[in-house]
Amino acid sequence: MSRLDTALGLEERRGWIATGAKLLLYALLVLVFAGPLLALLASSFNHTTDPTSLTLLPTRPTLANYEAAFDRDVLLYLLNSFLVVGGGLLLQIAVSISAAYALARKRFPGLRLVFLLILSTMMLPEEILAIPLSLVLSDLSLTGSLWGMIVPVAAWAFSILVASEFMKEIPVELEEAARLDGAGDLRVFWSVILPLCRPALGVIGIFGFTMIWDQYMLPLLVATDARQFTLPLALRTLRSDEEVGVGVLLAAALLALLPSVLAFIAMQRQFMRGLTSGAVKG
Repeated sequence: MSRLDTALGLEERRGWIATGAKLLLYALLVLVFAGPLLALLASSFNHTTDPTSLTLLPTRPTLANYEAAFDRDVLLYLLNSFLVVGGGLLLQIAVSISAAYALARKRFPGLRLVFLLILSTMMLPEEILAIPLSLVLSDLSLTGSLWGMIVPVAAWAFSILVASEFMKEIPVELEEAARLDGAGDLRVFWSVILPLCRPALGVIGIFGFTMIWDQYMLPLLVATDARQFTLPLALRTLRSDEEVGVGVLLAAALLALLPSVLAFIAMQRQFMRGLTSGAVKG
């Protein structure tokens, strides 16, 4: 009885018909998933863009859309986004792995309650947190500063959950062997636990990058001047500007999309290892 290596069993078949079917299927998948990105790329280089038409190749290639976007301070908004993501992601990873180590390896009264409270924050939509968050940021004098966009994203329940569940799968014997050699908590965490958590760091790095990069509500609450806008928030301003054409808006949208794609490409190996790490255990 033959075993199917794929859901469609294409690997079990040979000949030009099977090869053609696979190529057709792969081309369809590329068109479905990469088609919108290619259409956005092509439309951003078109001299005149028709929002009702879909094209995968620019008809009249030009850089005028990007020049017009740069004239409207898109590069400044892009720099602000990178500063917020860079600072916020570093803080988020540091806080997440530290909290995850305490939740996964330490035993203290109220552990389950603390974990439940952390998870409960994932159930609260941003709209509910907007008013109390704006009051706290105002009391801390963080409004009108990029720090006001960085500090609130330093702790994210999803990253803590992923890191803590991954750390629970690390054998305790490794930690005990390090302690027998005289290592303390900080040494065990830095030299034993953290190197084994690289797949988890890839997962929380990609999701954390995307979460911070796509922030709209937080910059809207913090920014008091247009020069403090991040790129996702600036897209709203460009869209409401009647003098900005569709091509300029698409060029800015492409600049807002590319960093997330590049971040996934850069960390995809650790990301896939993190997703499949638990599949081979047991």
